[in-house]
Amino acid sequence: MNRQSWIGSILLLGALAGIGAGLTAWKRSEIRASADSGGGYEPMEAITIAVAESRPYVRTTTAIGTVHALQSVRLRNELAGTVREVHLTPGEVVEQGTLLVLLDVSVETAEQQAQEAQVALAETMLGRVERALEKGGASEIDVDRARAERDVARAHLARTRAVIDRKTVRAPFRARVGMSDVHVGQYLNEGSELTTLQGVDEAVHIDFSVAQAVAVRLREGSEVEIAADESAPVRRASIVAVDSRVDSATRNAWVRARLDAAPGLAVLSPGAAVRVRVPIGDAAPAVVVPVSALRRGPAGDHVYVVAPDDQGVPRAHMRMVKGGPMLGDLVLIVEGLALGEQVAASGSFKLREGVKVAVAPAAPVQ
Repeated sequence: MNRQSWIGSILLLGALAGIGAGLTAWKRSEIRASADSGGGYEPMEAITIAVAESRPYVRTTTAIGTVHALQSVRLRNELAGTVREVHLTPGEVVEQGTLLVLLDVSVETAEQQAQEAQVALAETMLGRVERALEKGGASEIDVDRARAERDVARAHLARTRAVIDRKTVRAPFRARVGMSDVHVGQYLNEGSELTTLQGVDEAVHIDFSVAQAVAVRLREGSEVEIAADESAPVRRASIVAVDSRVDSATRNAWVRARLDAAPGLAVLSPGAAVRVRVPIGDAAPAVVVPVSALRRGPAGDHVYVVAPDDQGVPRAHMRMVKGGPMLGDLVLIVEGLALGEQVAASGSFKLREGVKVAVAPAAPVQ
């Protein structure tokens, strides 16, 4: 009984092995036939494509500029004296001629009154001598002496008035008042700083420096782009002056541009830093693709070019390129891509070399 059971097990195992071998051979033949007929499944990635197009591009360099008011002064007193009036409110806009600081002029005012009386007396005496000369009661010398005394009296009066004017500090132009630490009763030495005045105008100046090779290409009237920061809107300014000399230490030259005020945009404060994009050369055509098409990796920049294979099946092929600056939603391709080639735009992150792709209609580069 045990012997018969053993023999039956061997026969069963042999039958199972034969069935397995037959199934394996059948499956292999089926796979081979399917491959020969082209009916095998191949993974496919869905993407959209974009056509590499041409855009005019001007090479630029970026500099850091400083904002300056068209008119700006550090206000100082010309003569020493004690402060009698102060009208300095930080941040206030004052008109030209507004009284800001008045020093004590009581002595000068008294002298002015006395000198005005002297001028009146001298003019009266001159009139009398001239009438006497007509009647023969005075000589020419008497007239000349009276006229000289009148002129001297007038000169003394003019000097006193000038001293009063120099002790009366007024706004030289329409401006915004800066910080101040001047108080009534304070004694000020000659040349003490009172405050700063920044002109309130419809424009500002932007000063920046560029390399000498860039400066020689710039001309009055050339445009540059100004941005307060990366998120701020780009504004255009016009160059009004290029320094006549190059700094011997840095080999850079200073350039000044005028930025006019724009409706709805904040006014740039004097002293603020801004980014200045300066053109280098003339505009030239350049190949651009959407930013999403450019992939950056350890080996360098690359895109996936979409092209049909021998059977007409669209496939993605990795192409090493050299990316340039961004132009809004586009990126400049300096090398490696020809005009009119199709590249994977959205979905390019999931591609690999030679993968089959399902292509959406080509979207023109915006």
